[in-house]
Amino acid sequence: MTKEVVIEVKDGKVEEAINSFLKNLLEKKLVSALLVPQEVPSKDNVVQSLVTNSNGLKEVNVIAPVLPVNSARIISEMTRLSPHKNPVGVVLRSCEIRALVELVKLKQASLDNLLIIGVDCLGTYSVSDYQNLCKQGNSPLEELLENFKEGKEDAKLREACQVCEYPTPSNADLVIGLIGVDFEKIILLQTNTKKGEKILEKFSFLEFNQSKEREESVSKYIGGKIKKRDTLFSQTKEEVGGWENLLSVFSTCISCHNCMRVCPICYCRECFFESPNFEFDAEKYLGWAKRKGSIKMPRDTILFHLGRMSHMATSCVGCGACEQACPSNIPLLKIFKTVSHNVQQIFKYVPGRDLEEPLPLTTFKEDELQNVGEE
Repeated sequence: MTKEVVIEVKDGKVEEAINSFLKNLLEKKLVSALLVPQEVPSKDNVVQSLVTNSNGLKEVNVIAPVLPVNSARIISEMTRLSPHKNPVGVVLRSCEIRALVELVKLKQASLDNLLIIGVDCLGTYSVSDYQNLCKQGNSPLEELLENFKEGKEDAKLREACQVCEYPTPSNADLVIGLIGVDFEKIILLQTNTKKGEKILEKFSFLEFNQSKEREESVSKYIGGKIKKRDTLFSQTKEEVGGWENLLSVFSTCISCHNCMRVCPICYCRECFFESPNFEFDAEKYLGWAKRKGSIKMPRDTILFHLGRMSHMATSCVGCGACEQACPSNIPLLKIFKTVSHNVQQIFKYVPGRDLEEPLPLTTFKEDELQNVGEE
């Protein structure tokens, strides 16, 4: 089922080579539209856009190193009520595809008539860092590609990306590969499904013959990410371990719920934490304050984060959208990634790994969790 071919890159312009392929998809009517990141007029950010005309691809940059929103949320909005009638291509990073798979399992999105085009992710900057680099006259993409080519670690990348062990897309019909290839000259285009194979039949690309080199490069790259991830886990346990430390970390929470709104896994139409259950009259507050001596306002911020964590820990893909949206700079990524990793290890579950793999919280196994709580 897997077929690997080469997209030629002219003058080192990687994004133009990718756009040319996407343009052909529209012009050959292989898709009726493309969901892609498109640069804003100021060139200092990208926004996801649904493009139906190949002329609209001029400002598209699918490898721009910034992730303002996890596109799984957008696809959920587009397909939750009904699937597309005509084929639509969606260009996504690994964390977006994995989140989309989880939403499909949760019946919050549909893959019908979707052509998933995954792109190797070399990391992203925060929206503010990306904008600052642009304003300074730098090209964030050129800087990222140059650092990657030279094997340099980029400390400006979001922490979520620095410790992400899934840089290459899974569950994609087509994969655009950058790792393990000389992307100044060629890009890998790989099929993973019959749907992807049918698309590739409409093109005449040269075969890719560096599969072994790519495999070794990807393995080495992931190894480095896992090492940094495990270091993050150790640091997080020291920083957040214990009730007092947990209270301290979340002390600046203003209860804006931004983290919930951007999380691709939080999908409830009516949230318990925004329900009348958390509305009280003045005397209630005074009564609690008199009984305890004082109460922290706003109330129940810890309960909100712990409740949200328990709801989505098994499906968290570690995209870091929650931390990027937090106005108080609470280190949500390291906390949620540490907790979710441990929970997923207990259930031997990897979110987004397999569409047919049942969700742990919807599956009963009589012999599971036998050792939990023994330590």
